[in-house]
Amino acid sequence: MVLVGGGHSHAIVLKLWGMNPLPGVRLTLITDQTHTPYSGMLPGHVAGFYDFDSCHIDLRQLAQFAGAQFYLDRAIGLDLNQNRVLCQTHPPVAFQWLSLDIGSTPTVDGVPGAAEYALAAKPVPEFLQGWNALLAEVEADPQRRRQWAVVGGGAGGVELLLALRSRLQNFYRHGSTLEPSPNALRPTWEPSAPPKVQGDRLLPVTFPVTLPVTFHLIHRGNAPLTGHNLRVQRQFQSLLNRLGVVTHWGETVTAVVPDPDDSQRSTGQRYTGQRYQLQQRSGRSLVCDRLFWVTQASAPPWLQQSGLATDDRGFVRVGPSLQSLSHPQVLATGDIASLEGQPRPKAGVFAVRQGKPLFENLQRLCQGQPLRPFIPQRQILALIGDGQGRALASRGIWSLGFAPWLWYWKNRIDLQFMAQFTDLPPGMMAAPPPPRRSPWTANPAPLPPPCAGCGSKVGAQSLDRVLHRLRDLRPATSPDTLVGLDCPDDAAVLQIPPGKVLVQTVDFFPALVSDPFVFGQITANHCLNDLLAMGATPHSALALVTLNPGSPALQEETLYQVLAGALRVLAPLGVDLVGGHTTTGQGLAFGLSCNGWGDRNALWSKGGLKPGQVLILTKPLGTGTLMAGAMQGRVKGYWVDGAIAAMVQSNAPALDIFRHHGTTACTDITGFGLLGHVVEMVRASGVSVRLESSAIPRLPGAKDTWNRGIFSSLHPQNAQALQWLDPRSIAPSLPLQGLLCDPQTAGGLLAAVPLDQAQSCLRHLRQGGYGASALVGMVQLMPDDRPGVLLV
Repeated sequence: MVLVGGGHSHAIVLKLWGMNPLPGVRLTLITDQTHTPYSGMLPGHVAGFYDFDSCHIDLRQLAQFAGAQFYLDRAIGLDLNQNRVLCQTHPPVAFQWLSLDIGSTPTVDGVPGAAEYALAAKPVPEFLQGWNALLAEVEADPQRRRQWAVVGGGAGGVELLLALRSRLQNFYRHGSTLEPSPNALRPTWEPSAPPKVQGDRLLPVTFPVTLPVTFHLIHRGNAPLTGHNLRVQRQFQSLLNRLGVVTHWGETVTAVVPDPDDSQRSTGQRYTGQRYQLQQRSGRSLVCDRLFWVTQASAPPWLQQSGLATDDRGFVRVGPSLQSLSHPQVLATGDIASLEGQPRPKAGVFAVRQGKPLFENLQRLCQGQPLRPFIPQRQILALIGDGQGRALASRGIWSLGFAPWLWYWKNRIDLQFMAQFTDLPPGMMAAPPPPRRSPWTANPAPLPPPCAGCGSKVGAQSLDRVLHRLRDLRPATSPDTLVGLDCPDDAAVLQIPPGKVLVQTVDFFPALVSDPFVFGQITANHCLNDLLAMGATPHSALALVTLNPGSPALQEETLYQVLAGALRVLAPLGVDLVGGHTTTGQGLAFGLSCNGWGDRNALWSKGGLKPGQVLILTKPLGTGTLMAGAMQGRVKGYWVDGAIAAMVQSNAPALDIFRHHGTTACTDITGFGLLGHVVEMVRASGVSVRLESSAIPRLPGAKDTWNRGIFSSLHPQNAQALQWLDPRSIAPSLPLQGLLCDPQTAGGLLAAVPLDQAQSCLRHLRQGGYGASALVGMVQLMPDDRPGVLLV
């Protein structure tokens, strides 16, 4: 079962699935964002009433709760002949049943220049990034007069405009510093002035009368919120007039072009220092600094290109059971679905209502039971905020507001909805139940207990199919590989080039992420690091894979994904995958036995430190504590994203940089932690090392997890290396001790280079993508004939 998209319906499915797991079914979530926004709270977030975490659902944590595989990727197509999802970075993902909940985006294709110059309200992460950039621009030059325009006068456009204006008024009233967040995946700015509370109700926020920003609202209708009754339209029109919003009714933007009179426009700066002309259908034009696009929803073209039945706007046509009318193995929900015979507006409330029926029908599909229809409500209650701590209620011909108590009611409903995704029972956040039946057959049959010995291997036909799928991902075989996968035999045969020595290493460990493709990349990087740390050139590798018991189809898909991930790392380096071994066991595990060539007299060792050299580290630390927290469900998803981004980054480009700058000693920071590996180097070299504690780079979130007492199970043994600290060292605090002793997976290289080469080496590393690389220490003569580590 594959879920594509992290919309409201799928979030509910994951929560319910975690509470009611179905044995024998492997659930996979493919989403292009770790934190999915709750649409009902986004205007409040823009206005500054909610921080990022309050209005976003942590999908990584929710997938873990559901026992689902989490693929952070964007779907770009479907192969419905072979039942595969085509992704931007992952190889094709096979499915038996597929559910789509990818939301919609404003239509910009028909307006030249809109996609290039306008800031669309969706996708939300891109919108928030642009909005945060605008806040920074306002802070840098608060007195500048600005013209901002919102295109689209429906509920979404009007509520967004009011939220934008509210945030700016808060800034000009309170002088907010808009302090940046330390994590780039979060919004750059925190709320400046949340609404005041008196008792159990929120009070409206008062603002100054004037703003240096003039807002324009452009709408093809003759009034705002044309989907609501006349009383609602008049109330919002009156509000817009009182706030000084310039309204353009009955207008359609036909093109967006840079203003030719803007002499300060800087080419290539999308949201900074530019002015635009909006050419309207009436023939008039409007010059503005920023343009927000909140128009009619549209669907990605790949849905229609895949062969799915779609309506005239590209949305998937589904029946009452939410199944596609053309492909019953596909279901769709939320904005991306068009319910046949029962058209409804694109509103988050329908996606929320579809969540439980979708969950029930997905489980019924897996069990071969008839599906139940989803019956949508005819009218919905809309609670629309005014950006000032008040809301208006609208349902059909009835409406009420504006009133602070309605905002308080809306706020309470939204917080209760979000609480179900944050207050997850810790005891239930475990691995999915072991498969008892094969889910890839029409009539599931019980699977026999797994065998041991050679009976636990993956079958020959399954292995052949996987290797065939991998053929396009493998590089051309090296001339030094005499027998490999191109002509498989009982063993691989390699020819060592003249004058070279063979350098070998092996590593193997259980999966630390639920995505086998990403796990394959992490493992390949980790295994190659030992060769790179010695200055050897990687040549070939043998794979060792342990797979969960299951049907051949499930095992093939997992084996394909993990080997494809490994090849994503091996192929660019010209490393041959020459063979391997598979077995069945409890839990996915993967490793590589790697071979490399090197010059006997040019290999680096841990014993090559020389006094006067400096130590440079290529990657930040903290993967051990962060992944330990992830396995316990106690860390934020974007912290895990940062750790994974560090682990999938190869150290191979750093190899040539270190060679060019005179490196004489190197090691990779892995299981023993930074301090443990530094101790190995000083013992082997007979020197001491001065470590600069403030210079050691760390991953976002690592300090928080250390302060909460979240450590890897290996940390207590690694902490024994603290006895090597020089008595003159500072006493390491809890976060610093965690930083020094935290075991790393696919960690960075720690290399010794001459002092006069340090700055050049750092500059080249950062230009090569190692933005966190840092000079963390210096090699010194050992005092009192005893090697040690001085921590300052």
